[in-house]
Formats: sequence, structure tokens, C-alpha cells
Amino acid sequence: MRRLAILLTLLSSSALAQQAGSVGGRVVEPAGQTLPEPNAANVRVPGMILEPRAMRPDAATVAKLEVPRGFKVEMFAQGLGNARLLAVADDGTVYLTRRAEGDVVMLRDANDDGRADVQRTVARRPGMHGIAISGRTVYLVAQKEVLKAPILPDGSLGPLELLAGDLPDAGQHSARSIAIGPDGMLYLGVGSTCNACTETSPESATVLRMTPDGKSRTIYASGLRHTVGFDWQPRSGALYGMDHGIDWLGDEQQPEELNRIELGKPYGWPYIYGMGGENPQDDPPNDLTMAELNQAATRPVLGYTAHAAPMQLAFYRGAMFPGAYQGDAFVTFRGSWNRSKPSGYEVARLRFDASGAPTAFEPFLRGFLQTGANGPSQSGRPVGLAVAKDGALLFTDDINGVIYRVSYTGGDRAGTMLEPVARRAPEMEARPKGFALAKARDETRTATPLSLSSSSFIANRPISLKYSAYGEDQSPALRWTAPPAGATHLAILMEDPDAVSGHPFVHWTAWNIPASLGALPEGLPKELQLNDPKGIRQGRNTRGSIGYYGPRPPIGDRPHDYHFQAFALSGPLDLQVGATREQLLNAMAGKVVASGEIIGTYAQSAPPQKR
Repeated sequence: MRRLAILLTLLSSSALAQQAGSVGGRVVEPAGQTLPEPNAANVRVPGMILEPRAMRPDAATVAKLEVPRGFKVEMFAQGLGNARLLAVADDGTVYLTRRAEGDVVMLRDANDDGRADVQRTVARRPGMHGIAISGRTVYLVAQKEVLKAPILPDGSLGPLELLAGDLPDAGQHSARSIAIGPDGMLYLGVGSTCNACTETSPESATVLRMTPDGKSRTIYASGLRHTVGFDWQPRSGALYGMDHGIDWLGDEQQPEELNRIELGKPYGWPYIYGMGGENPQDDPPNDLTMAELNQAATRPVLGYTAHAAPMQLAFYRGAMFPGAYQGDAFVTFRGSWNRSKPSGYEVARLRFDASGAPTAFEPFLRGFLQTGANGPSQSGRPVGLAVAKDGALLFTDDINGVIYRVSYTGGDRAGTMLEPVARRAPEMEARPKGFALAKARDETRTATPLSLSSSSFIANRPISLKYSAYGEDQSPALRWTAPPAGATHLAILMEDPDAVSGHPFVHWTAWNIPASLGALPEGLPKELQLNDPKGIRQGRNTRGSIGYYGPRPPIGDRPHDYHFQAFALSGPLDLQVGATREQLLNAMAGKVVASGEIIGTYAQSAPPQKR
């Protein structure tokens, strides 16, 4: 019924699209600090295709832009084509990525008149989009590649060095983004391949965290359809990002979400949206219920008008704007195409209180969207955003190739800028408790042994490439002897105690395995709940994905030990889907009646041959 309803919705939207030219438009006020309640009737609300007529910007359109008293809007640079994201170096040089052109453009205001005098292409790569700068190094991300380059004294870039070339396939959302966290790590926004679907790569619809050398990365947060803009709040150190909502749920659903992005948290996509709305476009897999997925989903902290299309987000740390702006954020909204009354086409201010918590959105720059006798029109679609060295706000229009500059000429100046984020939010420090493997934890202690073996590898001998993340990443087969009386289920954890962090790297957690099975076949699906063997649930590993993640020690490391640990339990565990290692161990306390393990080793001396 869900799929039939959404099919009817899509068919009706096609007919409505024929009428789009006659539908009037208006500037939509921000949704503020509340999200609309989910409405089951949205299943039958038809979607609308409506893109306001494009107008070329000129002096007259710039004059119509609305900003708070004391602010002024000017064009910083023009003729830039597909102007996307921005970053500013310490010396004030502005760098712009252009996805369609596949390059990076350097801009400088040599005479401090608020306009770029120097404009030069300094790097080329197909699909170039995300950009971040640390000192004299620029980090860039295209559809599948993460790169870095030195910034040379004249502002040009040295040779591009490939850090990673295996990001997930792009699909619908190819605009990757990148930022440097207060922990010195690289954070990547990787969008979904679709509007609402089951992804083939666990790294799609996520924020990834990567070491600066590109050698290691994990999934920091998941269930994020398309989080392009994210940044760290200067006072709290917490990471906030704006996520694109699902289309085809009607005008008011799904609101664009402001999320506090925390390590290991799932944010609901594609099944759950907003404050608990259940998406009619996708059915839960393998007998899971929407209620179970809803319970596990992390709620947004604020919502914004649906379909406004949030892009770059940046906290204000400059010295030009009034002091009240310090610690607040700005967000660009590129504008809707899937709404009968257009939303977005603006820059909003996101207010934070003294503790660093978000309180509300409010308008900052509007006027690109106009209403006329022939329907709505627009003269700009804001995308990139950055604070210039002098404290002015820069943002791009990717349709008309313009960078705008918003300056403040009033009397109330900030005086001093906020320092860069010096501390990390607590969620960035999350690690397994202590250094002990699961079998040595108090929650699992038992004197009764359980014999565990495998037909896929010999105990204390190397595991084959097939079962590693360098190879096919298939889980090995496991077999156990009959557990003692009273044992009804098993839980399994696979851990590497030789990880660089000094904490066990969790490669696999699974529970509610019927003890009567006696064995698990190799190659189990990487799903929250399995159909065969039925009812088994799998949790998050340290990588951040669900299910088995094979050995992947750094290339050249000595062999690591991989401990497959089985725990016979006195009953099933009542755990939410996608539980973590710590949640699993806490739930096992007092229920472990026997345990056993088998150890395999793995080393990778050189990169595997591509097939």
C-alpha cells in the first residue's frame, strides 16, 4: 500500500507540473524552532514541480536584496560559471570550487575595495566540489576522490595529491563536501544516491571521518540524506549540519533538518524524518517495523521550511559584524523545485545562545525570489558561504556565476573575533570502555567454556583475503558446540585489540542467534535484521556500518589478531536496532552462561590488485 500510494503521488505530480507556470509564488518565512507534526495524510499529497523563472542579476536586482539595517550587499566577483563552495586562506585569498567546470578558482581583492581584482584557475579535477583549508594546505573532494595540495606563495596550488579515490558512487547527490574538525581530522559529507532507497554502500548518506593522510576513515554519522553544510559551534565545540529532506511528500514535508551530528548516531533516512514522520516511500526490511526504526532514529534540533535546499553552513567568527552575531551561523538555501509555493533562495541566520545551543532561524538576506503576473521568478540561488578575512560574509550564486559580499557599515562592531574551536564536543571522544576485549569485561565473565570453530580459517592462522575488507569482505562461517542447559541464544563480537587507537576495533556484533542453529554460514548480509537465519540482529562496528566489517589493518603492519567471541545467553536481548558494542555488552550482563573464542590473524603487505 505504501508503494502504491507514492506511485499515485508521482503520477499526479506529473500532471500538476503542466500547470506549474500559472502558480504564484512568495517568499516563505523560516519554519523557526519547531517542526510540523507528521501527517499520515501526506501519503496522498501530490508533489509539485515548480522552478521559478530565472532572471539575470544586475544593479537593479542587487538593490532589491533585503538585509538587516546597517548591512550592505555588493557583487564581489562575476562571470564565474557554476560557482559552488568557498574557503578563505589565512592571508585572505578566496578559493572557489566549480563542479561543472571541474576546477578551483583563486580570487584576491588586491586594493581592498570589496571586489576581486585577481581571478585565476589554480587546479582542475572533474566533479570538484568540497574545499577546506588548514594553514598552507588545501583539501578538496570530488565525486570519488579526496585530494590535498600545498598553497604556494603566489596563491596558486601545488600538485594535487590523492588521499582517497574510492568514495561511494554519487547517484542523485554528487556534491561532496569537506571540513577540518577540531580534532584535526577530515570530515566528508557524502549524500545518498537517491530520494529514498536502500543504499548499496554503507558510506552513502553519511558524514565520514578520515585521517589527514587518507589512510583510514570511519562513518561518523549515518541516515543523513544529503548534508552539504556542517561546522563546529565555537562555544560548545558541537558539530551541526543541515540535511536535505525527502521529496514527494507534499509542500510541508519533509522540513529541512538542523541536526547536532554525533558520533555513531543514526538520523533516520530513508525511513524516518523530522520529529518521527514515517516515510511512505520505503518499507522496512526483513520484518523490522517502522516503530523499531523510529525508536532508533536521532531527532533534529530545529527545522526549516520544506524543500528550501540547504547548502553551506558557517559559524561567524569575524570582527566586522555586531557582537550579537558571534557564535551564530549562516546557512545558504539554494531554493525549492518540489513545492507549489517556492521556498529558499535566501541566506538565513541561525541563532545560538550563550551556551552554544541553537534557538531559532531568522531571515538575513532575501529578495532573490520575486512574485509577478507570470508567476515567481528568481535572480539568484545561494550555495557557497564563507567569512572573509575582514569579517564580511561571502556567498555564491551557482546559476549566475556571482560571488556576493555582505558587509556591515553600522557602528556596533564585534571588535574581536572568536578563536577557532579549541575543544572537542564530548561525542567526538567516544571510545570502547577501557582496553579489554569483550570476553574480559565484567558483563561477560563466566567459567563455562563454549567451543567455537570455523570452516573458513584455522585457529591462530591467517584469514584469507576473501574475508577481509581488502577483499570480498564476507563474514566467515562459525560453528559452536551445544551450549549448556538454559542457553537459548548467542551473541557474537569480533574485535581487533591491535588497533592503533589502543582500544579494540569492533568488526562485528550480532545477537539473538538461536543457540539451536549450531552454526552460521559465511557471507551474512550486512543488514540490521536477517531473514535467514531469521531474527538475528546486527549492530554498529567501529567503522560505523552495520554487520560484518572484515580485517583491514594498515598496509605494512605486522599481523593483527582478530578475536571471534561467542557468548551463550539465557535469553534473547531486548536491544534497539543498530545497537553499539557498549549497549550490547550492557544488555548481556547477568545473562552469559558460557563463552568461547577463535582467533585468526591478518596482515596486508601491499595494496591488493584491482580486479
